[in-house]
Amino acid sequence: MTPSERTGVTSDELAPERVLELLASTPGQIARLVRGCPIALLERAPAPEAWSARDIVAHLRACADVWGGSIERMLAEDHPTIRYVSPRGWMRKSGYLQVSLDTSLRAFTQTRASLVETLETLTVTQWGRGAKVTGTTAGATATVLGYATRMAEHEVGHLAQIHRTLAP
Repeated sequence: MTPSERTGVTSDELAPERVLELLASTPGQIARLVRGCPIALLERAPAPEAWSARDIVAHLRACADVWGGSIERMLAEDHPTIRYVSPRGWMRKSGYLQVSLDTSLRAFTQTRASLVETLETLTVTQWGRGAKVTGTTAGATATVLGYATRMAEHEVGHLAQIHRTLAP
């Protein structure tokens, strides 16, 4: 039996405990990075076509909505078919780019707390629940752990981006 067969984790996935640790810590890390920053700095893009800290948090909020919603469906339904939704498209459509960083961070923090609370109760079998995802790669499949891993790793990169964006 291979390690992935024993654990249900592929080489591209993190262990559930690590995923939970990363997901739970992101809102606090963002809050620490932006604490005390003037609004002008939070809304300043460091270069043309680059995102401001506010834009990055709006993006993370949209990803949490979209990918978190997919995780909820995988847990609620037996192998649903989920149409891919672009978090960037959702960010624009939802108006998240027009609200303050504080507003987006509060909403992101609440959504994240709910997701982490749900994920903390999952069994190994539930982490492996899956869905067919359409609208991207034909026949793509996803699991709760795969989506949660993707979300956690994606946020790590954006935390570093926020740090660089706010650097003098």
